[in-house]
Amino acid sequence: MTAPPASLVLTDVTKEYPTPTEPLCVLRGVSLSLAPGDRVAILGPSGSGKSTLLNIIGTLDRPTAGQVRLGEVDPFALSAADLAQFRSRRVGFVFQDHHLLPQCTALENVLLAKLAAGAVDRADVARAEELLARVGLSGRREHVPAELSGGERQRVAIARALMNRPAMLLCDEPTGNLDAPAARAVGELFVELAGETGAILIVVTHSESLAAQVGRSLRLVEGKLA
Repeated sequence: MTAPPASLVLTDVTKEYPTPTEPLCVLRGVSLSLAPGDRVAILGPSGSGKSTLLNIIGTLDRPTAGQVRLGEVDPFALSAADLAQFRSRRVGFVFQDHHLLPQCTALENVLLAKLAAGAVDRADVARAEELLARVGLSGRREHVPAELSGGERQRVAIARALMNRPAMLLCDEPTGNLDAPAARAVGELFVELAGETGAILIVVTHSESLAAQVGRSLRLVEGKLA
């Protein structure tokens, strides 16, 4: 059963890392509210905390203080097992490196998202094939990553991220390894496919052109969103 779309609310999220002297504060009371279907690009220089913020939103890292809620759920109040299930079913990730398994075909890589949550059935295979068709790779489903271009590999990663119909699609420098035409095509896919599913789209990037494609932009400055 597919969970309904949900709003994302961050309240005074702070992240500190211990050092030999005093804590290093990366995020300083970040607050953000996004409704289903909203999309935003987060810009900022290297080391500004963009990836840290994305990892907290995606529950890969925990905040030092503050709260994250997706709908009625505080994911950090869940047990470890329930948190893993939440992340698998409600969050889709696309990173700068596609992280595809080299021995698996494009179709198998997309289905990995479903395998993590249980067995795969015919409906899952049909959805994976549909997603590959939507990203323009229906004729490449049996190809392994080494036989695909960089843009094609990233398209497979997008399809994999959408396999479980997530409430959030989180993208960390997703076009950083692509040439300009491929980057633009991938950016268009993010916006189009997230819009069709009602997923919240959050893109962390250095690219002003990708941010323009996403639409709304925020900047992380001295640990706060502006």
